[in-house]
Amino acid sequence: MVTTVVEAFLEPVCAPYLERVDGLAPAAFVMTSAGGLVPALDAARRAAALLLSGPAGGVRAAAEVAAACGFGDAVSFDMGGTSTDVCLIRGGVPEPAPQRVIAGLPIRLPALDVHTIGAGGGSIARVDAGGALVVGPRSAGAVPGPACYGRGGTEPTVTDADLALARIPSDAAFADLGVLDVGAARAALDRAGVTAEGVVRVVDAAMERAVRVVTIERGVDPRDLVLVAFGGAGPLHACAIAAALGMRAVIVPPRAGVCSAVGLLGAPRAREVVRGHRGGSLADALDAVAAEARALVGADAVLETAVDCRYVGQSHELTVATPEDFPAEHERRNGHERPGAPVEIVAVRARASIAAPLQVTDLPPVDRACVTGPSVVAEPDCTVWIPEGWRADPRELGAWVIERT
Repeated sequence: MVTTVVEAFLEPVCAPYLERVDGLAPAAFVMTSAGGLVPALDAARRAAALLLSGPAGGVRAAAEVAAACGFGDAVSFDMGGTSTDVCLIRGGVPEPAPQRVIAGLPIRLPALDVHTIGAGGGSIARVDAGGALVVGPRSAGAVPGPACYGRGGTEPTVTDADLALARIPSDAAFADLGVLDVGAARAALDRAGVTAEGVVRVVDAAMERAVRVVTIERGVDPRDLVLVAFGGAGPLHACAIAAALGMRAVIVPPRAGVCSAVGLLGAPRAREVVRGHRGGSLADALDAVAAEARALVGADAVLETAVDCRYVGQSHELTVATPEDFPAEHERRNGHERPGAPVEIVAVRARASIAAPLQVTDLPPVDRACVTGPSVVAEPDCTVWIPEGWRADPRELGAWVIERT
């Protein structure tokens, strides 16, 4: 019912586009929050399934790049202009979420378990009424943007702080912005009574907490993981986050600034069917949802099934491959299991997918060299900060693996 309410809310927003979508070729597809492609008309009719579609593309690409570099367990770290999105990746597979809460509304539609905070390059820094330095969630956006853009912005942002700290080259030319204005950045910081170092420390702490949410709070030790940094600002802050959490390394994918678009290129056609389970044969229920999912995608689809389980009396469930996997997953997530307690199956799931003809790993590698910190590398789509004591080495696909020396 909640999903229906959300879709009813979104329908007036999407209605003007339905006629345009009707005229698209049958081959037109759109990414969903679960990281798969569906026909554009189906997507327009179920807008709530698209709420996290952009971040999902980046997570897919991050998982593939990390796996190509030999790391199956990772956290994707996508920092753009207004927000930062993080997602746990285990065994090369992004973590799914059986339910999301967006704008206070629970959404029971398939999605990746992306956690978002209001921290990005355009996040505005200020001193609050209690005298504390606060960064975000308010953002300067692209227009007027950070003070250094020269588009009329006067409030200091994370980008202004990075520029003032020389983490962005003072002679860097950003697309149609030209050379950024270091003087304007410093003046904005001074007017607000904040320092560049303070702004960076505060925003880094916020992003560190976000990574903790998808690792430590899920029972996963971040020291066993790598951080895959992308988005225009992700590679500027990734090493600080990885150092704070003791993570193994930072990976900067090729084309890091447009990693979400790269993930879209390699996304499979996919549909997931979820049905409540009220008893009866589990095998028959799984066969039924698998057949339904395959019919939506095609006879050649690869099928995966799962179940949502919980201990009787609980209000939250976990998605696992089989009911027998539930106690171990409950212990991993919550630190304990309940031997002998009955487990109930709340829902059954099936995902049908057909791989894309182009994979992320099929793209031409990017030419990168070894870099020892402290160094700044400005690329066409992002800027990379390699602190002192770290070294970036090019690996598969031209991805940088940045590790402590």
